[in-house]
Parts: sequence; C-alpha cells; structure tokens
Amino acid sequence: MSEQSRRKFIKHLGSTAALLGVGPLAALAKDRETMELLQPNAHVSSNDKIRLACIGMGIMGFGDVNCALKIPGVELVAAADLYDGHLTRVKEVYGKQVFTTRDYREILHRKDIDAVIIATPDFWHDTMAIDAMNAGKAVYCEKPMVQQIEEGHQVIATQQRTKAIFQVGSQRVSSIVLAEARKKYLAGEIGQLNIVEARMDRHSALGAWQYSIPPDASPKTVDFDTYLKDTTKMPYDPKRFFRWRNYRAYGTGIPGDLFVHLISGLHYITGSLGPERVYATGNLVQWKDGRDVPDVVVAIFDYPATSTHPAFQMTLRVNFADGGGGGEVTRLIGTEGVMELGGNEFKIKKHKLPQAPGYGGWDTFNTFPEAIQQQFVKEYQRQYGTAAEATELSTSGYTAPVGYDDRLEHFHNFFESVRTGKPVVEDATFGLRAAGPALLSNESYFSKQLIHWDPVAMKIV
Repeated sequence: MSEQSRRKFIKHLGSTAALLGVGPLAALAKDRETMELLQPNAHVSSNDKIRLACIGMGIMGFGDVNCALKIPGVELVAAADLYDGHLTRVKEVYGKQVFTTRDYREILHRKDIDAVIIATPDFWHDTMAIDAMNAGKAVYCEKPMVQQIEEGHQVIATQQRTKAIFQVGSQRVSSIVLAEARKKYLAGEIGQLNIVEARMDRHSALGAWQYSIPPDASPKTVDFDTYLKDTTKMPYDPKRFFRWRNYRAYGTGIPGDLFVHLISGLHYITGSLGPERVYATGNLVQWKDGRDVPDVVVAIFDYPATSTHPAFQMTLRVNFADGGGGGEVTRLIGTEGVMELGGNEFKIKKHKLPQAPGYGGWDTFNTFPEAIQQQFVKEYQRQYGTAAEATELSTSGYTAPVGYDDRLEHFHNFFESVRTGKPVVEDATFGLRAAGPALLSNESYFSKQLIHWDPVAMKIV
C-alpha cells in the first residue's frame, strides 16, 4: 500500500468511525506490506542423454516437448499421433530425423527410447501409461492421470509392479512458489485452515475448447476408428477428435482439465489425501456447440481432519461464461491470515485481532444509559488495562523471478528421477488422489448426488 493510499485509508476509516460514533478507545488498523523475491532451484547439468518420445502431438504434446527439450541432454527421437498433419508438423519443428507413426506401440517397441510423454485425450491415458511402463519406459503422463477411478488403481499397481519412473504432469507441485507457500502453511502463518476457495474463469472461444480444426482433416488424414478406442462407434466427426474436451466419452470436462490443477496444489501445500464428500452443480450457459459437458461448474469438497490439517471446506468454481474476462485465484483462509495464490506469486494477508475488543461504534455501548456507560468503561479498563485495541493488518508477498516456468521445473524433476532413480514429485498415487476428487465432481454433477469418498483407499463409499 502506497503512503498516499494509506493516508486515504486512515482518513476514510476515521470519518467512518465518526459516523458510527466510535468511542474514545476504538481501534485504528495498522497496515504493513512486504514482498520477497524467491530464488529458483539450482540444477546440476548432466551429460547423460535421454532419448524422448511423445504420444499425442496436440497442444499439450508440442508444449511439453518444447519445454522438455530445454533440459540439457534430452533429445526427441519419436512421436505418435492419429492426425497426419501433427506428424508433418513434428518434422517441420524438430527435424526430419524424428521417427513418426500413427501407432504408439511402435514407439514402445523401440529399445533406444528411454522416456515417453503421454499427452493424448484423457480416455487414452491409462492404456498408454500401463503399456509404456510394461515396456520399460519412464512415463510423464499429462493430467488428469486417468478418466475413471478404477483406471487409476490399475496405473498405481503397474507402477508398483514395474518400479517404473512415472510422473503426472500437474506442474504446480514443482513450483518454487508452492514450495514456499507450503513452508508458510506448515509454519502456521495463517493459523487454523478452515476454508479454501478457488476460481479459474475464462471468456474466450479457445479457452472454452473451441479449438481450430485443420481444413485437411478427413477420414483419410485422421485415424478416427482407432481414436474411438472402446467408446461408442460412430462416423468420422472432426469435432470429437480436435475438440475432444467437450465430450464425456473422451475427456473429463472442466473438473479434469482445471479442477485437478487446483486440487494438486492444495494437496501439495497441506499434505492432504483428499476430501470425504463432494457435491457439484453447474450449467451449460454460453457454449452450446454440441458439447455434453457444462461450461459452468461449482463444487464443494469437505476435507476431514488429519494429522496434517484440520477439517476444512473447499469450493472450486470455473466459469467459461465470465463476461468480466476471467481470472484465477486460490485462497487458503485461516483463523489468523489468508494465503492468496495466483500466477507465479502468493501473498499472506494477516488480520490479527486486538487483545482488547474495543467498544462503541457498531455496538450496544451507545444504547446504555450514561451511568451504565461509565460503569462499563471502569470495568473494561480494569479487565483490559492498556491492552492493544488496534487491529493489525500485514501483507507479505512472495514471487518467482520474471520468466520463471514451473512446467520446466517439473520436467527438471522428472528427468532427474530418470537419471538418478530418485522418487518423482508426483507419482501415480498422488495423481489419483488429485484426479479422484475432480472425477467425483463429474459424478456428482451428472447424478445430482452427494458423493462419499474414502481418501485413503481412494474409493467411492
């Protein structure tokens, strides 16, 4: 807060106090604000070459590969996709030497590939991840880890059996910002957590998944029959291929795309295993383009008390019809402060209650007879003496350097695990505990029921 803003605030507070008839012992707020620049983690360069392949060369595929190739020693050698244009683009961007195929199994059969990125539509994640781990590959699987709960247990079992390196692609858990937020939370900076609220709103066609469809898309250039996997067979439909997030059969809607980011971050900060009750509601408001998932979803999650956190309630909201233009914020609200996270920074705002409650203002004191007021003041002074009556306001901010990329940090962690065998930062169990509540949001929305969840066993009760 600037000095000019602070003077305006005090002046406004003073005039408000006069308006309300605040007594002589009424408190003024004290405001302090600081900002700290966080330092990125140091990474040791390695000469060990990692030969990488990517399955699914859409938006996330190209984005992940571009990020992964910034890591020293990582080389892209192969890519798989069911649209020929994506494979042509791979060679244009990364070189003609990159092996491309429609059949992802050809990649898994190659002995010269160390790791694979799985960046396909959600309903393919489990099958490809399991096949890749069985083939001895390290796996970086985009979020949500799976489309169905039971698939998650199969991925966990495969990881445990094969001992494969498997990391889910919710990059926030590798962020230096969330690492600092976790330290502050565990240090009790916001007191006892009681409410978490987060929103991630948008208002654009691309933000609402109306992705561009290439003019050469056809049954000849797209292997639509293979794409459908075990879902209902139907004639070629480019929208279902290129805008797959709009359909329950292939994606996981708003919860799987966006809730899972917020849940992953919360679980990392608090050490939570998940909620015990989930209820979701919403509507299809603006994007009535044939999709069968809502564009507005609000979900409530009840988290039970554990050894790492008290019982609290979380509310998540995503609105693709936000006429204000959208925005994102996550707030962890405690009894002594609030942690607000957004982008590559967070702030802790503390509103510390005074030792003495004060009197006057919006209070019953002014309704007492004069003699009773005098008696009240004497008793008040005897009880509280010179105890502070000013409410303390303070804000501490923490920000990553300009240009900091938590996805790059996430890939650093993944490839370090590939090279050294150290545990990944987000394994299959963490992945299901993050995906589970998101998938339950869909279950609740479509069934119109409260869903009970066992966060330890990761099963619907």
